[in-house]
Amino acid sequence: MGGDDYPGFLIEGSVDALVSYPDVIVSLVGRQSLINEGIDQISSGRGGDKIRAGALPQVRDRLKIVDADEVIEMDESPARAIRTKKNSSIVVANRLCRQDEVDAVISAGNTGAAMASSILYMGRLKGVTRPALTTLFPTKKGRVSILDLGANTDCKPEHLYQFGVLGSIYVSRVLGIENPRVGLLNIGEERSKGNELTEKAYELLEKSSLNFIGNVEGRDIFEGTADVVICDGFVGNVLLKFGESIFGFVTHSLKKFLKKNVWRMAGGYMLMPAFREMKQDMNSEDYGGAPLLGVDGVTIICHGKSTPLAIRNAIRVARQLVIEGMNEQIKRELMKKTG
Repeated sequence: MGGDDYPGFLIEGSVDALVSYPDVIVSLVGRQSLINEGIDQISSGRGGDKIRAGALPQVRDRLKIVDADEVIEMDESPARAIRTKKNSSIVVANRLCRQDEVDAVISAGNTGAAMASSILYMGRLKGVTRPALTTLFPTKKGRVSILDLGANTDCKPEHLYQFGVLGSIYVSRVLGIENPRVGLLNIGEERSKGNELTEKAYELLEKSSLNFIGNVEGRDIFEGTADVVICDGFVGNVLLKFGESIFGFVTHSLKKFLKKNVWRMAGGYMLMPAFREMKQDMNSEDYGGAPLLGVDGVTIICHGKSTPLAIRNAIRVARQLVIEGMNEQIKRELMKKTG
């Protein structure tokens, strides 16, 4: 029941994922009447979506509905809402996970409520103090995991160190990078740069068994200097929202300058295949959402403006993390790295 256009885009993305992954079952948690309306709309082909309408009967038996009549709105206090709205969609979804009725929870609703209910019902992995949000950004050399992206706005040095451990394990398993390079986001490369938080975090990271390469600056992220970049959630969330806006700005600027004369337009037409590939590489929807690392379960938090493609890919990421047993690997590696 979260997102800007619920539940339509969530149902559409779920149908697309069920077509792609025959081993997946999706439980749609929310107001049953609204969900049924959304399914009926897809089934009737309204909106011209005949392909999805044709696919729905083939996957309908793997599309479940779990009724939850309460909704936590975007502007509600997360802590208060999950205490008072016990039958909200996000709380019910997390209870299903705790009861082993589902393997993962995906939400495009109130981020704070999704995180708080995941921590409350799933619990933290042993040794994890602060779960962190992460996602993958494209770089010149591949991908980089940045965390935390907003779960923890006020951090202590040990939290940043722990983010480094979580990010290192995540990247090594998801991207297959052995001994990932971990960088601490700062305003300069020198170890003396930054504030008290980054200075003390630097000391902890330097003494750890992580492949810590020191401070990295904002300009180093897209260069691929590090495989994991750690920061507090306030900085990380600003960075995330800025990064999401870059492609739209570049596209807008290109269109404006290409329209200035016919020769530029002709050149732009010839470059269209390259632009499409660049869009595919930079499109945040391809990453689906942000995994909440450190909870004893799988939680993927999506943007409120997510499209069906983003939801489909969030299900893909959740499936991958479940199949690979990500949390068991985090538990083992965390015990090794923290002694």
